[in-house]
Amino acid sequence: MIAGESAARAYCAGLVDEEAMERLAAFAAIVAEENERQNLIAKATLEHMWQRHIADSLQLLEHVPRETSTLLDLGTGAGFPGMALAIARPDWTTHLVESRRKRFEWLADVAARLGLKSCAVHGSRLELVDSFPVDVICARAFAPLPKLLELSARFSTRSTAWLLPKGRSAAQEMEALPANRRAMFHVEQSLTDADAGILVGKGRPAGL
Repeated sequence: MIAGESAARAYCAGLVDEEAMERLAAFAAIVAEENERQNLIAKATLEHMWQRHIADSLQLLEHVPRETSTLLDLGTGAGFPGMALAIARPDWTTHLVESRRKRFEWLADVAARLGLKSCAVHGSRLELVDSFPVDVICARAFAPLPKLLELSARFSTRSTAWLLPKGRSAAQEMEALPANRRAMFHVEQSLTDADAGILVGKGRPAGL
């Protein structure tokens, strides 16, 4: 379990190169600055940025298939996990979907400021984004699991990985799925929160 900011920074440093660490630090500062203008993250978590947000996002890399080259993040919000993953893996094509105009414009500006040329920000509701296949679909606090699957299944293939941090509700949400969809998921323990779980899945949801 990752406990504290120093441990969180060390964990991230073990996953990415020095340039990415510099960009992650710059991103953390940008988030903190923008949080004064719009409520991106809870103020109580500002002092725990690396543990609660950056390491929490980068731990998803532990479950990403080696051949991954495209990622779709649903409802990116403050940029977690999508922007953090785009920084960590600039060799991927990362798609961030955020329907709120103010946050979309901010995310697009952040991507430009950090030189993330392979990070595309979509300022639209997911329903209005054209379909394209991706290797990984992730989301943090986007929608209840059944709704999330219904909205995003068209971006998945038989080999798509699903990485869905769900907090304390992970197992409960998985068990509530129909059996043919539940079978594609399992729960992994979060490394940043002893009470949280990550739904890890593979494939295209049955019937969608």
